[in-house]
Amino acid sequence: MLRLTLPIVFLCTSVVCAAEEPDTKVLEAAGTLIGDVTIVNENIFDLDNPDEDRWLYRWANRLHVVTREEVIRQQLLFGTGDVFSERLLEETARILRSNRYLYDADVRIVSSSDGEVDIEVRSRDVWSLLPEIELSRSGGENRTAIGLEETNLFGRGQLLRAKHVSTVDRDSNRLDFEDNHLGGSWVSLFLRLADNSDGHSNTLSVVRPFHELDAHWSAGGILVDDERRTALYSLGEEAAEYIHERRYGTAFGGWSKGLQNGWVRRWNAGIVHDEHRFTDVAEPALPPGPIPADRELVYPFVSLEILEDSYETSSNTNYIGRTEDFFMGTRLAASIGFANENFGADRDAIVYSASINRGFGSLQGRSLFLSASASGRDEDGRSANVISNLDIRYYSKQSDKRLFFVELSGSAGHNLDLDSTVRLGGQTGLRGYPLRYQGGDSKMLLTIEQRYFTDWYPFRLFRVGGAIFADVGRTWGDNPVGERNYGWLKDVGFGLRLAPTRFSKDKIAHLDFAFPLDGDPSIDEVQVLLRTKRSF
Repeated sequence: MLRLTLPIVFLCTSVVCAAEEPDTKVLEAAGTLIGDVTIVNENIFDLDNPDEDRWLYRWANRLHVVTREEVIRQQLLFGTGDVFSERLLEETARILRSNRYLYDADVRIVSSSDGEVDIEVRSRDVWSLLPEIELSRSGGENRTAIGLEETNLFGRGQLLRAKHVSTVDRDSNRLDFEDNHLGGSWVSLFLRLADNSDGHSNTLSVVRPFHELDAHWSAGGILVDDERRTALYSLGEEAAEYIHERRYGTAFGGWSKGLQNGWVRRWNAGIVHDEHRFTDVAEPALPPGPIPADRELVYPFVSLEILEDSYETSSNTNYIGRTEDFFMGTRLAASIGFANENFGADRDAIVYSASINRGFGSLQGRSLFLSASASGRDEDGRSANVISNLDIRYYSKQSDKRLFFVELSGSAGHNLDLDSTVRLGGQTGLRGYPLRYQGGDSKMLLTIEQRYFTDWYPFRLFRVGGAIFADVGRTWGDNPVGERNYGWLKDVGFGLRLAPTRFSKDKIAHLDFAFPLDGDPSIDEVQVLLRTKRSF
């Protein structure tokens, strides 16, 4: 069988390579049935590979609890006796690849005869039990974290994490639990309990989502109880502060006719209670400043999502050396709610949002991704907290090892709530500048990167890449604390990327050196950013 691996990265994804696969359209037209479905879930290291047959890797394999077969099987969209559908094989592979405890997954035909096809589902685990010791720096500020995380508890695909996080804003002790297949179902449960130095943050989410394109219903509820100290910034320095308490709850249900002629239409309806209270800090360390106005919105809502079945796989795009799934179709979504004092709201308001996503071209050459959204409220004919966002991403694959990337993003606000001020700085893409360096009601950011993907594979644990970049951005509008606006800000720099292949597959370590070209004289001549992100 012809297959390329990097390593055990299935480049002939979703079906076997063209030289050996039967014509899937012929199989579908003939009503071919699915025969045997074999699950092959590989351990972390391939001990049949001499480069990985070492004592440390053998020890890691022995200690690791491999994902249970039933955990993989319950995520399959097909079974023995079903009519064969290539689309379901491809969608199943995407679902499996979305799990943080699997490095990669592939679903393929392995044999075809007598009106049946046999299917193999192959995946590979990552090391799931990790002590977390994180030291990161961005925008001139440090972030430290220490804890323990298990992303595949007893091989059941559950996450359990205990963590202490210290940032410029607060210290936090967190406990998280997540199960995306509660009781072997498609119901997902997420629980977070966080005791913070400035309050607390608790979340409970129980949701049965539209888990596949042909799903016909969804339902769920979310509760959030959050209290924290929030600062207003001037040139990256805290200038004022207040206490923000939020109570949020929603319950909803959804229905759909499923996938029809390559499109999905989904309706949701429910109710939302969103309460925000703002007060002075009991023992302030900063001068008095503006405090947002309280608001309490209670409203029923209805939403519509229209989604096209169009996806493409790639590698060496946002990650290094593994299969990536990109949505290339059109997605439209809109929601409208009606808050009323009779429901318990503190005002009458129409609450609305809308978004569109679209992909163009091919990731094997040139591709363009467009995302736009808008949200806000209408309060007795007066617009409030209106924010429009635009994001355009362009990829040009120059070779298997080089890619040119451009991203243009922007936000335009009108009559924003004080706690919704937009920020731009070291942690929001303007890498040469302090954290939250500029603020206002609108912003724009242009990022240009030349990305490099190498074959260097240290200890067969990390893939290595690098980037040369330039960022240009600015904000518009008044900052609540009256900081000076320096207009267009620019930086250039270079960075190193380390992508783990045996653990934490959704994190890439970034080490960037950024050189600011504008701003006030207090800015350091070089900003060193060390952090982890979910993409290149």
